[in-house]
Amino acid sequence: MTTLEYNTCVDKYADAVFRFILKNIKDEEKAKDVVQDSFTKMWEKKKSIEGKKAKSYLFTAAYHTMIDNIRKDRKSTVDETFIERHNSNTNHYSDLKEVLDIALDTLPDIQKSVVLLRDYEGYSYKEIGSIVNLNESQVKVYIYRARVALKNYIGSMEMVI
Repeated sequence: MTTLEYNTCVDKYADAVFRFILKNIKDEEKAKDVVQDSFTKMWEKKKSIEGKKAKSYLFTAAYHTMIDNIRKDRKSTVDETFIERHNSNTNHYSDLKEVLDIALDTLPDIQKSVVLLRDYEGYSYKEIGSIVNLNESQVKVYIYRARVALKNYIGSMEMVI
């Protein structure tokens, strides 16, 4: 990968990577750090990355960096907001986006990531598989399970509105 290809990659994909990470971890500053770390890793390995595979490498690096940060945070602190969210699930909401965000937060990390990559970012099953180190069949299974869990969590639209 040349410096020009790297800079083009930054211009084209920085926003998409940031959106993906932010949607997963819900902390803008941490998301910025993950994106920065991902581009740093890419820069350090730019000689071994093909220009055509830069996008895939970038999302893979961002995903793994995000997972590392999540694991580190879980070891150091207890998530108090989980108890809050769990207790507030019986409320009725009129904001569908808020309901969907809360529902996404109930999913395991891998399911949340594959659903976001597929439904929010529009990646193919093959691309998602290369990002999260799964084969296409596994990706499809995780997406299916996540969608079923989301459907069960949200329930009928009458309960939301």
